[in-house]
Amino acid sequence: MKATMIHAPGDIRLETRPDPVISEPTDAIVRTVATCVCGSDLWPYRGDNDIPEPNPIGHEYVGIVEEVGSAVSTVSPGDFVVGGFLYSCNDCPTCHAGMHANCPRGGGYDGCQAELIRVPLADGTLVATPGAPDRDLIPSLLTLSDVMCTGWHAAISAGVGGGDSVVVVGDGAVGLCGVIAAKQLGAERIIAMSRHADRQDLAHRFGATDIIAERGDEGVAAVRALTDGIGSDRALECVGSEDARRQAVDSVRPGGMVGLVGLPHGGLEAERLFWRNKGIRGGVAPVRAYLDELLPLVWNREIDPGAVFTDHYPLDRVSDAYAAMDQRRTVKALLWT
Repeated sequence: MKATMIHAPGDIRLETRPDPVISEPTDAIVRTVATCVCGSDLWPYRGDNDIPEPNPIGHEYVGIVEEVGSAVSTVSPGDFVVGGFLYSCNDCPTCHAGMHANCPRGGGYDGCQAELIRVPLADGTLVATPGAPDRDLIPSLLTLSDVMCTGWHAAISAGVGGGDSVVVVGDGAVGLCGVIAAKQLGAERIIAMSRHADRQDLAHRFGATDIIAERGDEGVAAVRALTDGIGSDRALECVGSEDARRQAVDSVRPGGMVGLVGLPHGGLEAERLFWRNKGIRGGVAPVRAYLDELLPLVWNREIDPGAVFTDHYPLDRVSDAYAAMDQRRTVKALLWT
């Protein structure tokens, strides 16, 4: 099969690797239909994470089941499936508590920017769609593998509810999906922090009521000007940088809550929270916990998160997709396999 490998910062190659095989009775083999480049893939691509040796890369996918192990009962060959960016058993106390990303039996994949992948614990990970999707629906289904569920996790972690004001820090795919989530959960004022016209347009399309381009103290002042002078009820931090976390924490009112889903790089001082009674929750999104609720919204076209894929590429142009993401020429790059 063809699969993407990262060799060094900026060095992405499509190479031939052995086809995956069933190694446990709980496995499934999925032939991907679409995969994509994630913002977190850019950390090693930009040299922020070490690459000691060439590694397969990618963790988002939708596709068609080709083969299942003898213990798999919930999906069958021929099913079109969505799976989270981490596999999980969906049957242990941790999963029953809704924290599938922390499943003690779970883990990550051997690269999903590939034609074929092995999915361990298939019954606990894969969800079949009601039928074969139309091609135009596939991008939105693909977001359920990560970014839509991650944006949803930010909103759930922040406690977004009816009538709330919400500031979204980050105008990438996760942040834009956070706007969708805040809208679905009943937020009344949704403030997207964005400096880019194309992303601002998407934020408005997804439900943002206001756009703020300023950052730092100016950005906080702009948020307060829209929220009775005290800050928003909730903030969604969808970047992961130290500056983004500070922006989110400083933008919420006293007693407000921050939903934190950006992959952490840098610290956050506890004093920023403690003295103003602000809270922070979040972490790695438990995708499987949200699929049963979000899949029908996508399938019935009530939400259209696939619009975050502003460029589509064939898999053999994966290096171009990375470059476009790195240079912010696209919000998120889809790879048809």
